[in-house]
Amino acid sequence: MFKEYPQYDALGLAQLIKSGDISAKEALEAAIYQANKLNPKLNAIIHRFDERAFNAAQQGLPQGIFTGVPYLLKDLNYLFADEPIKMGSRSVNIVPTEDSELVRRMKATGINTFGKTNTPEFGLIITTEPKSFGATHNPFKKGYSSGGSSGGSAAAVSAGIVPMAGGGDGGGSIRFPSAWCGVFGLKPSRGRNPSGPLYAEGWEGAVADHVITRSVRDSAAMLDATAGREVGAAFLAESSDQGRFLDATKTPPKSLKIALMREPLFPGAKVDKEVTAVLEQTGRQLEDMGHRVDYDTPKIDSDRMWRDFFTVVCAHTAYLVEDLELRYGKQQVANLEPQTRNMAMIGRSLSVMDLLKAKQGWHEVQYQTGLILEQYDMILCPTVPTAAVKHGVLPPGRIDELLLNVSGLIEKGINIGKWIYNSSIVERLSAPVLSKMAFTTLGNITGLPAMSVPLGMTSQGLPIGMQFIGRMNDEARLFGLAAQFESAGLFTDPAI
Repeated sequence: MFKEYPQYDALGLAQLIKSGDISAKEALEAAIYQANKLNPKLNAIIHRFDERAFNAAQQGLPQGIFTGVPYLLKDLNYLFADEPIKMGSRSVNIVPTEDSELVRRMKATGINTFGKTNTPEFGLIITTEPKSFGATHNPFKKGYSSGGSSGGSAAAVSAGIVPMAGGGDGGGSIRFPSAWCGVFGLKPSRGRNPSGPLYAEGWEGAVADHVITRSVRDSAAMLDATAGREVGAAFLAESSDQGRFLDATKTPPKSLKIALMREPLFPGAKVDKEVTAVLEQTGRQLEDMGHRVDYDTPKIDSDRMWRDFFTVVCAHTAYLVEDLELRYGKQQVANLEPQTRNMAMIGRSLSVMDLLKAKQGWHEVQYQTGLILEQYDMILCPTVPTAAVKHGVLPPGRIDELLLNVSGLIEKGINIGKWIYNSSIVERLSAPVLSKMAFTTLGNITGLPAMSVPLGMTSQGLPIGMQFIGRMNDEARLFGLAAQFESAGLFTDPAI
């Protein structure tokens, strides 16, 4: 068996396959060996179709930049023809007949997909602990969260099952688990990658799909392959020349002016001392590389920002639940988790004016962030205010679940959703989750490209990620800076 498999990134494996040093079948055998050995401990993969992948390897995969590389997809936004999608839910079990557009473009690169990764229900919580499939463990410490909602993908990449896996990001869900699992994750600009054809504007454009990787160049190469216009797309990022992003990883960027943001954008959120120490260390490393770093931050009303974000997510959750029921029947939403039902209930209680006010609030955030990026090339801040936490810390507790269940029972009698929305209960229930998203959500509201770079470790051996937020359509400069850190040996090692 190809024992050196975990040492290679996706481009490295693809080159070995192209040169004939190994076959696509041997690469897949190595990935499946890793999955069989590690997944029982991690619970990162929740659906396998090994035989289908072996058949693909033997019959011949598309000729592309990643031909023969074993691959996994997050079981949420990615529709993979003839394989079930469950969206982290006990209720949902849909078998699509066609690929989503992004899956079609990923397949064209030659990747060989053999499974789907764990995710919280509908990607609503930033820890991967769904009731449907159980918790995904952090590869660095069993019993700790891998982050979410792409926690299964991040854990699989960090542990060495695959060098690269599909992820999605609506509030930090690529960057968040990348930080907690010690790997690289970039959320592209709004409209850069396709999101349809079924749903084209996830969370009013906050959602963007891409990959989680161990190397910077793999992420860049995949974005080169998948970016571009989609029929009917509501958003369209500026087109890029073929190979532009991969080329950007080969040359360090010219001297950059970077704003270092210390304060989290959530009321009352605290940044751990060890995370702050890595932030300050990263600032010094940037200066040693020839970049200029100043303390600065966008002038944002954080109270309104989080209320507006919650409004949009609840409205879209209500729509998704109703749409699933209309398309596939009531059984697909009969056993949703309490927090999902609660958010859908609140969403149903909202008015058009509530949603429009929230979108206007997003514009203010976009404008203030844009003013900062008129002065600076990018913003540096922690990806997450803390390192990974134990399982059970972030999902709703038993008392919260009881309240949510009772709320669902009496919704028909009174508009309890609106009452909850206007009360302090929202803050109490959402604060543990939203406070952890105190830096990442800025990239989703603005649509700006943002990446988590593995640049530190806690004294307990848990990874710390640093986030860089770039100007719109400026992924190339982000990739260039990340590659500069990587080539300087400043990346922390993944779990393998």
